[in-house]
Amino acid sequence: MKIALLGIGKIAVDQHVPAIETSPDWELAVTVSRHGTVDDVDAFTDLDAMLAERGDVRVVSLCLPPVPRYAAAQSAIKAGRHVMLEKPPGATLSECHALEALARQYRVSLFATWHSREAAGVAGAKAWLADKTLRKMTISWKEDVRRWHPGQDWIWQPGGLGVFDPGINALSIMSEVLPDPIHVSSAVLEVPENCQTPIAATIDFTHPDGAEVQATFDFRQEGEQIWSMTAETDQGTLVLSEGGARLAIDGTEHLAEADLSLTGEYPRLYKRMAELVHQGDIDMDLAPMRHVADAFTLGRRITVDAFVE
Repeated sequence: MKIALLGIGKIAVDQHVPAIETSPDWELAVTVSRHGTVDDVDAFTDLDAMLAERGDVRVVSLCLPPVPRYAAAQSAIKAGRHVMLEKPPGATLSECHALEALARQYRVSLFATWHSREAAGVAGAKAWLADKTLRKMTISWKEDVRRWHPGQDWIWQPGGLGVFDPGINALSIMSEVLPDPIHVSSAVLEVPENCQTPIAATIDFTHPDGAEVQATFDFRQEGEQIWSMTAETDQGTLVLSEGGARLAIDGTEHLAEADLSLTGEYPRLYKRMAELVHQGDIDMDLAPMRHVADAFTLGRRITVDAFVE
């Protein structure tokens, strides 16, 4: 199927383009971006113009920042195109619900992607936790914003999510691997005095069986970068590290990638999108966004030093 990629920035170039180009399901036929292009691919600067001129392109994959994503997705859906959404799928839960309703009205597929759920260790962690009693889960997601998000000023503006832009990856894994749904009970948000979104946050969750669940996010991490979660259960301890890429149970590492039919997070996302289109289905799990929204609602805000890149 021919696909259009909208928003040619770092994530598109590093992940989406290689995943599409190596997929047997897709042909990267068009890009839409004000600034970026891909060699040997037809380029547009306006989405509406592309939709009008390229009726052969059935699917649009959106890599825009969250705030403008809704309008672009709405236009594509109304033009009868299937839509794939980079995480987070929108700036608000209401936008996402509206897009799902619109997709059902126009009978097109819609996919809210959570790439970290496709990390090599996640499926194994979910299977192992399925019949265990959780006692404690600790999530630590700490990275250097200057290293991983240079020049991305939108992260600090309303709708940009701040530290939750990467932190939502941890929440997507958590909500995938835990057999029981949990919800936010309290949060502390550290907001730089010159920003609108947090640079660090701590969230406590309520678990139906009383397990202790806490997540800590920090954009100020220097040195070792940490993306890990530990689950202590009645039958042992599980550790997911390196953003879900590595899985260890009671200190023994489990090699998960060999058990997966397709290597890499984004190739698996695009395989799933192809399945949704063929099945005429929608996948709009919004659990990670609910956790972030609840943290903003319940969070106690602390003003910290200004952020200077």
